[in-house]
Amino acid sequence: MTPTLVLAAHGTRSQAGQRTLTALAETVRAARPGGRVELSYLELASPLLREVLPAVRGPVVVVPLLLAGGYHVHVDLPQVVAEHRPDAIVAGWLGPHRLLTSALARKLARAGLRATDAVLLGAAGSSDPSALADVRAAAHQLAVRLARPVTAAFASAGAPSLDEAMERLGATPASRVAIASYVLAPGYFHDRLVAAAAGRPAVVSEPLGADPDVAALIWRRYDEALRRPAAQPRTLRRA
Repeated sequence: MTPTLVLAAHGTRSQAGQRTLTALAETVRAARPGGRVELSYLELASPLLREVLPAVRGPVVVVPLLLAGGYHVHVDLPQVVAEHRPDAIVAGWLGPHRLLTSALARKLARAGLRATDAVLLGAAGSSDPSALADVRAAAHQLAVRLARPVTAAFASAGAPSLDEAMERLGATPASRVAIASYVLAPGYFHDRLVAAAAGRPAVVSEPLGADPDVAALIWRRYDEALRRPAAQPRTLRRA
């Protein structure tokens, strides 16, 4: 039996965010007709991962809908899997990856990116240094794609903060700051990006959302997990 793909999102109370993640799950299904795909959340929304896992028949591959490593990848998600579906395979988290870079570049173009704009990659943030490194690597990839500097900044833990980065970029000759939203769906962290831009010459791109390249990356992580030797760690990121 082909393993079911279980998408494990962080979770959001935002109805718009939940609709966006549902749309992403539909895009994932459409990218591989016949594949079984279930959406779940670690917290704040339903269905919860701990409820979905035992209900799925047959083999399971869990793909974290997380853009960087951190607590949820290394602690929270593995605990849920160990308690409720220890036979499940856990794939690597999503970022950084060139497919995300492509999606970010498209979102910035739709937001009206100008040649004179300074670019900031706005992410949620983490107390885990490796998660912050993932975001900075994503900013580097975007900088290469756009052929201009890109500053990574964080809405919660991590330096520089959004406000610090906006202040620094506002002191440069750039006419405006273009914030690339490095989140999957509307909600608390995207709202923080919008708030950071308020009252400043700035634009904010839409969240990554149900982008076809995000869906393609999810299936790539699924396939990588199935090819991985059983002796390797469950949560493994591959660029």
